[in-house]
Order: sequence, then C-alpha cells, then structure tokens
Amino acid sequence: MTLIQRWTDKAARNPWFLAGVVLPVLASALYFFLIASDEFVSESRFVIKAPNQRGGQVSTFANLIQTTGLSAGQEQADQVIDFVRSRSALQKLAIQMPLKTVYGGAGIDSLSAFPRLWEQDAFEDLYDYYRTKVSIARDTDTGLVVLRTRAFTPADARQVNERLLRQSEALVNELNERARRRAIAEAEGRVVEAEARVARARRALAAYRNRAELVDPLKQAGGVVEIANRLITERAALEAQLSTLQRLTPDHPSIPALRQRITSLTTEIDRQTARIVGGPATISGKLPGYEALALEQEFAAQLLVLTRSSLEQARTDALKQQFYLERVVNPNQPDLPEYPHAWRNVLTILGFALCLYFIIWMFVVGILEHAPED
Repeated sequence: MTLIQRWTDKAARNPWFLAGVVLPVLASALYFFLIASDEFVSESRFVIKAPNQRGGQVSTFANLIQTTGLSAGQEQADQVIDFVRSRSALQKLAIQMPLKTVYGGAGIDSLSAFPRLWEQDAFEDLYDYYRTKVSIARDTDTGLVVLRTRAFTPADARQVNERLLRQSEALVNELNERARRRAIAEAEGRVVEAEARVARARRALAAYRNRAELVDPLKQAGGVVEIANRLITERAALEAQLSTLQRLTPDHPSIPALRQRITSLTTEIDRQTARIVGGPATISGKLPGYEALALEQEFAAQLLVLTRSSLEQARTDALKQQFYLERVVNPNQPDLPEYPHAWRNVLTILGFALCLYFIIWMFVVGILEHAPED
C-alpha cells in the first residue's frame, strides 16, 4: 500500500485529519508549485570609505582604540541602511519607476501582487510591501553592506537595486555637502566673532588711553625714568662740586648758588618720580589696566589669525569628498528565481499542521479519559 493510499484511508476514517492536515498541505502545494509567481533576487554589496582611510598594518594599540568607537564610514553606512529602509527611499523610488506596475502587473498571482488581498492601494500598505521586497544589512564577516531586492522579473529586480544604490550614493554626497557647509559656516562664524573681539579690544584700549591721557605707559615711563636719571646724575655732580668748594674754600661766593641748584634738581627729581609711582593717578597705577587691555588686543589678534587659518583649511577640505560609496559588487540580473521555496514551504506547513493536529488530538484524548462515565 502506498503512502498516498494510507493517507487517503486515514483521512476517510478521520475527517479532522483531512481538514486539519491533508487539505492545508494539498492547498499549499497547489499554490506554491502551480500558482505562486516566481521571484528573482538581485544583490549588490558596497562600503562607505573616507579618502584618508587606508589599509596597511597598524599597531595593536591602534586596533584597540579603533574598536572602542565607530570606524571610518561606519556611521555613514548606518545612515544609508536606515535611509533604504525608510519611507523617503520608497517615495523617491516610486517617482523613478512604476512600482505598482512592477509589483502588481499582469501575470502575478493575487497573493503575491500588490495590493494583496488584505491591503489597500495606499502608501502605507505599499511601504509594508516594500519592506518585504527590499532588505539591507551589514555583513559582520566582511563589513560590507548587502542590499537585496526582490521582483517578479530579473530586470525589475536589478533596476530596483540599481535605483536604491544611486539614491544611497546621492545621500552620501548630500551628507558630505551638509558637513562641508556646516564646517565652513562654523569657521566663518568664528572669524566674525574674532574680528568683533579685535574691534572691541581696540576700542577699549583707545578709550582707556583717552581717559588716562596715556599713549603708551611703558614708553612714557621709560622717558620719565630717563629724565630722572639724568637729573640725578647732574645733582650728584653739583653735590660733588659743592663738597669740594666747602672743603677748600668755605667762603666761596658760588656755594649758595650751588645749594640752590641742588635743591631745584631734588625738587624736579621728586616730581618726575611722583609721575611714575605713588598712587592710582601715576603711570604705574595706570599700567595694569593698560597691560590688560593691550594683552586682550594681542590675544584677539592672534585668535583672528588662527580662525582665518581654520577657515582656509575648512574651504580646502570642502574641495575634498569626505566619504564616498564604493561599490564592491554591482547589482546582478539573476537568471533563475529564488522564490518561492516551494518544497520548504510545503514541508513547513506539513510539520506545523501535524504538530497542531497531534496537540489537539492529545488534548481531546486527555479530556475523554478523565470524563466521568455515565
């Protein structure tokens, strides 16, 4: 007796087995082997790189540091993956090619075509359908991003993959452009702030000079000290002359004049010294405020030079592409369908139906065994 005959006899004796196992398996086999439309898969692989990213051997310590954060291009790759999975990618793809014709055209079975029996011709339903036909993920072994697209013809599968790759390249370029604009704008903002700081420092120093009536306290103090030293030298010479006359000719008529001259010089020396030290109105009292303003002006000028240099560097970097999408495997045009997996699906349904049938059968038998006898 063949296996089919055994199943037929068993189904005839047990209608529940027929309804719960045989009919679902026969229906699934009929659908997957005779009705279900073939689906083709196009696959591409790419990686996001930076111009300064190069292979080569690096030290163990450098490898350790690199593993603590995102490697070059990994963050951009994650952004590309999120984009391909997003509604924005679907919207752009729907503009570039007739998706409803690609996935809902003639010759596609009603359970596979869009909209499916339980869906409406709405964008959200199309997005749910799109998520079942497009998959993108990173290969943990190679680090490449793998993009797989499914369609009912080889050409459509390849075209969907190619369109999504081009959108991903455009996204990477847009991210580069945003980063360049942001870097230049930030550098220009720092230059404007530095220029304003220099202008404020110059105005503050000019106001202080007018208020203190000093152009350059250091130079003016040097001039006053020079005058005082010259007067001190002259007074010392007169004091030496006076001492000589008093010792040799105490009654010399020029002695009173020398004394008067020495007194005048002493008064002038004291006046010149009082201009430098002695209170807040002196040069030394005004010097700290001047030095603080002068230091601020010098620092602001140096900062302006640095910010202008940073701006030029940002403009130079803007001419370089920071990241780029490098295709490792271009989208292929398959020649054999990959879906549906008829045998696998039918066997899965058979196993599930048998498990469910035996669970229910054991449950019913247990209830009957513990039922009270009349």
